[in-house]
Amino acid sequence: MKKEKYNIAVTGSTGLVGREFMEIMEERNFPVASLYLFASENSIGETIKFKGRDYIVDSLKEDSFKGKNIDIVLSSPGGSVSAKFSPLAAKEGAVVIDNTSYFRMDESVPLVVPEVNAEDIKYYSGKNIIANPNCSTIQMVVALKPIHDKYKIKRIVVSTYQSTSGAGKKAMDELFYQTTGIINARGDIYPEKFPVQIAFNCIPQIDAFSEDGYTKEEIKMVKETQKIMHDKDIKVSATTVRVPVFFSHGESVNIETEKSFDIKEVRALLSSAEGVKVIDDVLSGNPEERYPCQIQVAGKDEVFVGRIRKDFSVENGLNLWIAADNVRKGAALNAVQIAEILIKKFL
Repeated sequence: MKKEKYNIAVTGSTGLVGREFMEIMEERNFPVASLYLFASENSIGETIKFKGRDYIVDSLKEDSFKGKNIDIVLSSPGGSVSAKFSPLAAKEGAVVIDNTSYFRMDESVPLVVPEVNAEDIKYYSGKNIIANPNCSTIQMVVALKPIHDKYKIKRIVVSTYQSTSGAGKKAMDELFYQTTGIINARGDIYPEKFPVQIAFNCIPQIDAFSEDGYTKEEIKMVKETQKIMHDKDIKVSATTVRVPVFFSHGESVNIETEKSFDIKEVRALLSSAEGVKVIDDVLSGNPEERYPCQIQVAGKDEVFVGRIRKDFSVENGLNLWIAADNVRKGAALNAVQIAEILIKKFL
């Protein structure tokens, strides 16, 4: 007999994504029976409110999942922590939906964006783990999937404009303190979370560099896109940039398709696509109808697309501007959507 409610654990519960997990579960009336919150030892004893009740955060230990009959773990504690504890949770019978990068390219772990490849969730039983993709990859493939299905994408060139929340609360704090420091003519503008000053600046580096000059973030976008779209022939070139914004990522995306397209058909296709909202009236008298801005999409569930236009420099070329809340659709919401499908079809 199918359960009506499920035992849920959240690891990394005091972080930006961890807190967003619970906010989204409450908004969507997720069927929670018991809720267990885990984080680092520094967070022991903190309380987080969920559906009017205060839950106490416990430290994540090797026996944290024993004897609790946990059905689903929403995991966002960092890659090295997840590498150790996600298999322990899976061993106890829980299905782990992991937001870190650790399991994404594991062939036995499905990498899922529900609007794109929800059917891959059925492969979760290999390790009882489902991987949540990189935030920038998620919003890009949601917009590109309907185009790929109809016109077949050959090549993608993407430049990202990624907010500081993608690097966590300390990164957001660094932007805030540097900005106020500069405005108030203080001299204590020292970068700690980022390699250089982020306030009033753009940094063309996210994560460490590899030997070929690409960053790990750029490599993630290439490999994850191919895995999610089930097409290793798609060529992807990425440049990832951190910008002085608190929430939401923007992306300038140029694609080349095998089949020719009509730009009006592309707009209609995107307008009807699941999880996509088109804002693309550049002649509108209302600025909010012209194109999606990062500040405008913060807190929203959809992936927003605008500046839809042909690239006349190449045959079958298309330019898009894509924006989405990276903590929400780029992380927590995507994981909760996976959990909802898992409950509906597989648990």
